[in-house]
Amino acid sequence: MTSSPTHNPTVHCSASVKTSPACMNLPVAPRANARIRFASDTKANAAISPMAAVTALEQLISDGKKIDCVSIAGPGDPLTVFDATYTALALVKAKFPEMALSISTVGFGGAYYVDKLAELKISHITVLVDAVDSGIAAELYSWIRPSTKTVPLAEASKILVEEQAGAIKAFKKAGLTVNISTTVYPANAGHIEEIAKTVKEYGADIMSISPFVPEEGSSFSAASDEQIESARVLAAKHIELMEPWETCGAEVEVPPSSTLPRPTRERPNVAVASTAGMDIDLHLGQAHQLLIYGRREDGLACLLETRPAPEPGGGNSRWESLADTLSDCFVLLTSSAGENPKQILESKGLRVIISEENVEGTVDVLYGGGKKGKKCKN
Repeated sequence: MTSSPTHNPTVHCSASVKTSPACMNLPVAPRANARIRFASDTKANAAISPMAAVTALEQLISDGKKIDCVSIAGPGDPLTVFDATYTALALVKAKFPEMALSISTVGFGGAYYVDKLAELKISHITVLVDAVDSGIAAELYSWIRPSTKTVPLAEASKILVEEQAGAIKAFKKAGLTVNISTTVYPANAGHIEEIAKTVKEYGADIMSISPFVPEEGSSFSAASDEQIESARVLAAKHIELMEPWETCGAEVEVPPSSTLPRPTRERPNVAVASTAGMDIDLHLGQAHQLLIYGRREDGLACLLETRPAPEPGGGNSRWESLADTLSDCFVLLTSSAGENPKQILESKGLRVIISEENVEGTVDVLYGGGKKGKKCKN
């Protein structure tokens, strides 16, 4: 339901880890800030709330699953909506003080948020660096969004290279361990040694090199085995290399039952913040009314009504009032929302999902996939 992240969110082990830890990825990052040109067209799953993610973690540990570290590596970038990332990690830290924490990021905003990350005692940060030359970066990315708007790719690529340099230096200055994750494509295969040399100069501790693996039937090509091996040999001249990711620990996924809420008898409906009813495109704080979807007698999910949202102001009471207004809804869909309202609403039993997808398609998924080809009629 969110834009695909820059890379597949792979959890990388810290250089200090001598065994193979079981890492659990908490998918709480709702928004990507860049997209690799060769990324899959498959839609990423929706981000879940920090509270839901930590509840899933607690459940797995209670069931006897050994989890040594927690990572935030998707579905978007952890630093794009930092409140969600910080809240999730802080909740984990409070409940499991010895748990190792990590994030995987492109690096935008890293220098700005470094103090908060250091405060949480992050065990390591993975920075996704596929180029240290803006021209090569422009060949690899289809778009890059340094802030809230997409800028021309040539300009954005320069900003990306500068931001990554600043982030790595800031992370190291704060005493954090920095892992570099580089994916090898035909377009950057000859650039890997320069990446290794440059990030080591910035202070990076270790580097992982992974091959791009195109999907079956894709028109994109992978780098050759010879290019991959050459890249590793040349990079190793400048920086310690991590073992190939396939042998570096095990990743634990949030159970599917934790990712999407389902309707109940008490809460059968879905609330949506949308300007025109086509896309989920409205920030919760800007919503003057909410669209209410639910199942008709024939089982088809349709728009049932609109409801006014509480007026702005009033602090927490505004969100408590909204929870009462939506007491028959099991989920609220919005393009963005602050962590405080999300926590209040979820404490009242209303799950908040951040998405920018089509309204009817998303509602359809929440109801388990409705009958295609039929239009809703009031």
